[in-house]
Amino acid sequence: MPPSVCSTIARAPAGIRGRLVTAVTTSLFPALPSPARAARLRTRLLQWYGENARDLPWRRTSDAYAILVSEAMLQQTQVATVVDYYRRFLKAFPDARSLADAKEEDVLALWSGLGYYRRARSLQSAARVMVTEHAGHFPGEEEAALDLPGVGRYTAGAVLSIAYGLPQALVDGNVERVFSRFFGLDGVSGSRELVAQCWELAELLVPQKRAGDWNQALMELGALICTPRQTDCAECPLKRSCQARKEGRVSELPRPKVRAPAKAMEVEMLFIRRGPRILLEQRADGQALGGLWQLPTRAIGSEGEGEGEGASGLFAEEWPGGLGAEDGPDLGRLRHGIMRFSIRARLRPGTARGRKGSALAWFEAEQLESLGLTAMARKALAGLKDWPPGTD
Repeated sequence: MPPSVCSTIARAPAGIRGRLVTAVTTSLFPALPSPARAARLRTRLLQWYGENARDLPWRRTSDAYAILVSEAMLQQTQVATVVDYYRRFLKAFPDARSLADAKEEDVLALWSGLGYYRRARSLQSAARVMVTEHAGHFPGEEEAALDLPGVGRYTAGAVLSIAYGLPQALVDGNVERVFSRFFGLDGVSGSRELVAQCWELAELLVPQKRAGDWNQALMELGALICTPRQTDCAECPLKRSCQARKEGRVSELPRPKVRAPAKAMEVEMLFIRRGPRILLEQRADGQALGGLWQLPTRAIGSEGEGEGEGASGLFAEEWPGGLGAEDGPDLGRLRHGIMRFSIRARLRPGTARGRKGSALAWFEAEQLESLGLTAMARKALAGLKDWPPGTD
């Protein structure tokens, strides 16, 4: 709702303020149901959720820390992938204090394979603030929650509503899609305008009771029924009131965001082995994936160098001192996507001579299971016929 309209309503006499809010919201959102109808829609959606919700481990707890962990992991990652990571992470770090006291390398090792490692660092930073300022608990007020590192409006709303039962709204990609179609909002997915409209609607519709279930029901509807493609409108509990369905525009809304094509990059990786050990390189803290380990890697070409982050921004252009590639056939080739790059990688046999940098270290195969390895390194090692030792 525009700030000027909000201020006008705030100055209005109490007796007519409610009618003004109703009139304005109805004009902004013609499909907005009346309070009585909204209550019926909530009942219908909550009943559907009770009968169809997936049995996920973070839905079996009201512990705010555990829910925070799940929300951090679920950002940009599929639910099926997160389940096992979530269980392992909570087994190692069952509360905020244990996470706050952990070594970063141990946290990153348990996060390895989920990607977007900044989430892990922010989660640990949030745990430290929870310990030092909130006795190890997630704060129960939105303002304090938003002060935690990595906690934005969505995450705060999720934890406060699900763990504490507070009437806090939330909007994620699923909720945006449900609202865009249900209310017929003709906006671009992820655009500031559409997201703002969805937040206004979310705050208008969130119930005083069962807010956590309501929020999860909206997200579940977007994940299972109102999906980006192959929408199952016949099974939707809200189908009779859906504006996009009435107009035959379900597949059009929200309008897709135009994405820039991925830039091509070529890299070489070295496989350097001494008996049962291989040599790995730790990425610098200032880089993307900082702190993780990789096979020694150099970039040999990239589109758009000099236009911001070219090849040198992701990988060095020279081998670390004392390392080099041997003559002979490649050990393997692979493709990998990271950030906005589409990477073609060659895995070459390598040698290590003379003095090596402090970012290099030797590891045995069994150590790699608990090491924070980049996904590309894991993919490369998985493709080798004679690694780990003892395999054909």
